[in-house]
Amino acid sequence: PDPAQPWVGQRVGCLGGGQLGQMLALASLPLGLRFTFLEPQEGAAAAAVGRQLVGPYDDPALLQRLGEESDLVTFEFESVPETSAALLAESGPVFPPPRALAVGQDRLLEKQLFQSLRIETAAYAEVGSPAELAAAAQMGLPALLKSRRLGYDGHRQCLVLEASQLEQAWQELGQVPSILERLVPFERELSVLGVRGREGETATYPLVENHHQEGILRLTLAPAPQLTPELQAEATAIAGALLEQLEYVGVLAVELFQMEGRLLANEIAPRVHNSGHWTIDGAPCSQFENHLRAGLGWPLGGTENSGYTAMLNLLGEEPDPDEVLTLPDAHLHLYGKEPRPRRKLGHVNITGEDPRRVTAQLKALAKALRVSVPASADPASYWSVGSP
Repeated sequence: PDPAQPWVGQRVGCLGGGQLGQMLALASLPLGLRFTFLEPQEGAAAAAVGRQLVGPYDDPALLQRLGEESDLVTFEFESVPETSAALLAESGPVFPPPRALAVGQDRLLEKQLFQSLRIETAAYAEVGSPAELAAAAQMGLPALLKSRRLGYDGHRQCLVLEASQLEQAWQELGQVPSILERLVPFERELSVLGVRGREGETATYPLVENHHQEGILRLTLAPAPQLTPELQAEATAIAGALLEQLEYVGVLAVELFQMEGRLLANEIAPRVHNSGHWTIDGAPCSQFENHLRAGLGWPLGGTENSGYTAMLNLLGEEPDPDEVLTLPDAHLHLYGKEPRPRRKLGHVNITGEDPRRVTAQLKALAKALRVSVPASADPASYWSVGSP
């Protein structure tokens, strides 16, 4: 869009222009909004549905332009500089708040936030030197050595099985400030999305079950199979406490482990999240629209699931659309990104009221795409426990 042309609707700026930004802009179009993205990579995915400013996230001139062309600003991933968000907040609304961005960028600050709210986590220790790493290992191994910053999709972490591997892990990670986190025998990985509006109103999506491949999310089942009211209430309480403490506005994702019937917090993502892509086709109001509603001060939309949804990430190569769309309940979402190994190129949502039908189509899709879906991810026998 030409910024010189008059625009009567709200203008939203966004730090980052990947697929999450693209889906935010797609959700904004029916609401009469216009997006401008600041993104270093020319021709980013979001440029197809909004205006792109090409340059670094910390470029003062570009940040000024983004602020001038926006009535409010958000961000689509948590690795943008917190200082950039804080600078933009001096002249206009930024959501989520820069404080949440700072916490989401630092694994130690995340753990300390959980601890302050009495949210249970795996045992962990701060590590800043080989001596501190050796001392931290006394809590027990195996454990994961994770850099405090710039970790996502399995990056910047090392598995330590025994004490003899500590020095190698420290070197492989680059001798950077880290945490050592004790591995826990969790039963499954879950996540919950909460959303909070400007006036403090909140809503929570159903807890979902996630399955990963090489550290990257491959499959989400919504709602989580065998989801009980008690487990959902615990997840809602965790999300609510974090939203309140951070004085949050927008969508917040909380990644969780289930162990012996209780939830342990792993990480937060102060933004819309891959495990919430199912909401585009499986909920009355998607996470992307609700994020925008919250930032604009509009009423939040419905977050209950509309039946059952399986979300399959498309990694590395795009499928033949015929192989996907031949399935009656499949919805194909492609991001227009250049294929390369392990890259998220799109996702498929399979949604329906019958869990057996959804499961059968998921298996057919996985077979057609030559994707291995682990047996533990087969919800056919236990998705029907509880109701959507």
